[in-house]
Amino acid sequence: MTILDTIVVAKKEEVATKKKHSPIVEMEKSPYFKASCYSLKEHIKDPSKQGIIAEFKRRSPSKGIIHEGACPKTITQGYIQAGASVLSVLTDHSFFGAQENDFSIARESNSSPILRKEFIIDEYQVIESKAMGADAILLIAKILTVAEIKKFAGLAKNLGMEVFLETHNEQEVRHAADLEVDLIGINNRNLNTFEVDVENSIRLAQQLPPHVLKIAESGISSVPLFNTLKENGFDGFLIGEYFMRDPQPAEKCKSFIQSLAV
Repeated sequence: MTILDTIVVAKKEEVATKKKHSPIVEMEKSPYFKASCYSLKEHIKDPSKQGIIAEFKRRSPSKGIIHEGACPKTITQGYIQAGASVLSVLTDHSFFGAQENDFSIARESNSSPILRKEFIIDEYQVIESKAMGADAILLIAKILTVAEIKKFAGLAKNLGMEVFLETHNEQEVRHAADLEVDLIGINNRNLNTFEVDVENSIRLAQQLPPHVLKIAESGISSVPLFNTLKENGFDGFLIGEYFMRDPQPAEKCKSFIQSLAV
């Protein structure tokens, strides 16, 4: 089994447990459930910024601990002040070390779009995302059927959220072009091997329609690479580890954005 296979198996067990302890009827009582969402699309297209989706993550299966003792309030607020367009917050505990209140603290601390970064395999998690105050959900094409993507995306949109679809290969990109999603991410990292291949991402991006908002994910750690991706049609750039490995992630984000303006 790959790391991703292992995560999906664990996620199914996790969701089954959550359904027993936190029924949907209770989640629908959340003050966020009827609240309007911020638009990731509009913030990423804002010409006054660089389209950076700054991510809060504590660790990863491939790299281990990235930032021990990270403060979600300080870091996410700092990201926005540094000029990030959008926030992304990991909510998986078992493999990415997310603490139970990471997302809620980020939500309470920011009036900016937040993507819930999670391995969504059930409609329950879509409803849960809305109740948490997420503005958009992540759907990973590699772990879902086209029918599941359509179902989850439709539910998310009915709840007022946007949909970020992550792709990794030619077949997924080909299907993505026909799906009603708001942003299409191309992950530079192979989720089977966790190796980064930017050239593959650039090739895949050319196969998407011009009007699609394209997001580059993973392995972005230099201004030249950022510029190369931008020149090849990417509109947004999800950056997590590069910022989070620094003792002061928000300052790292700020200096990176300032370097782009030079």
